Amino acid sequence: MNDQRLRLDLTDLAEEVTVVDLRDRTLRTSRRLGIQRAVATSAAALVLIAAAAGTAFAIRPDQSPAPLPADTPSVTATPTPTPSATPSTSTSDAPGSPPSSGSTTNTPTAKIGKLFYGPAEITGAQNANLRSWRPGDNPVRLLALPELAAVGNVSVSPDGQRLAWMEDDGDARSTVVTANVDGSNKQTMRSGVDRSCVTPIWSPDGHLLFREAKAMGEPGRYGVLDTRSAKKNVRWWAAEPSACHALWSADGGTIAMNTSTGVTLFDTDGKRKRDVPGLDSSGTWWSSHIASLSPDGDRIALYRYHPGSEDGRDVGRFLQASAVLDTRSGKPFELPLGGRTLRQVYFQADGSMVVRVQAGSGFAVLLVDEDGRKISETAEPAALKGMQILAVVA
Repeated sequence: MNDQRLRLDLTDLAEEVTVVDLRDRTLRTSRRLGIQRAVATSAAALVLIAAAAGTAFAIRPDQSPAPLPADTPSVTATPTPTPSATPSTSTSDAPGSPPSSGSTTNTPTAKIGKLFYGPAEITGAQNANLRSWRPGDNPVRLLALPELAAVGNVSVSPDGQRLAWMEDDGDARSTVVTANVDGSNKQTMRSGVDRSCVTPIWSPDGHLLFREAKAMGEPGRYGVLDTRSAKKNVRWWAAEPSACHALWSADGGTIAMNTSTGVTLFDTDGKRKRDVPGLDSSGTWWSSHIASLSPDGDRIALYRYHPGSEDGRDVGRFLQASAVLDTRSGKPFELPLGGRTLRQVYFQADGSMVVRVQAGSGFAVLLVDEDGRKISETAEPAALKGMQILAVVA
């Protein structure tokens, strides 16, 4: 009898043990080392940029956990109740529960657009293919890029027809190149461009924001390049903000960048509009990695972390998101994650969000309206294993 009781007690205890996944930790470290080797030649320039911004950066890998095969079946979900402003990792659905029921009158015709994917980490391969996928269709293989560009700086035009990326031309500088998504019509846009801090970003009307790389120790100019003009005309900003990374809102009126205050919003001439509240390098939350900006600039998806943590030691572009914040109040916006881990968020032109979550043994993308109600959910194809979302277009 005592032996039987002992076995039952041990069984109960085993069920209460939380399994710790050391794989993510190991991969996070290996990715950091990989990208450090890939961009080591840019370290001196990054230190100067960071010093000007008043915050310390180091080289960042893409440390998003390696996606697993997506074998979770597609599910169509009806909306959840409008959430209150609580952290985005919270949810009104219980983990593993079916989608909540109800009806929506807010965005009944909303749908997920075409998603563009690139590799999620540096592997040491010479080149890597991009892919596109629209839920309901099969993934499409696109052009191959140098792996560092595919991971760290490629940008998709708002119409989904063109790509922009940087190719090294020596001395910590790069050349901005554009091409159609199938690799055709490749064009050189501008040489002598900063390759570390400001990746080329498309405006809604097909222009590219970039930062000129000057001699070591000299501030670089920000320019907006007209990709459609024969002479590739550039409109230079009079302001020279100390900032890294950039996002351009779909209405064309706002540019967000990481600065010494965490995240700052600028107008299209580089003039400061406002800082996003709630981010303080000596406080509770900080962010040096922004992922997506809402069409009107009122919300931003970013990766935030506690100051001093391991997550703040790197500088390269990082597209994972851990929160959506109101850019005026700094308050987090709740997403209907169903108890799952948030990975990425992209705003669509209608204000809805495409939310990527870890779902079972793979990933799923949710369509979430402006009020935080889930409209649909679709499992990602297994062919997108090891990739991250770069953009979502109509």
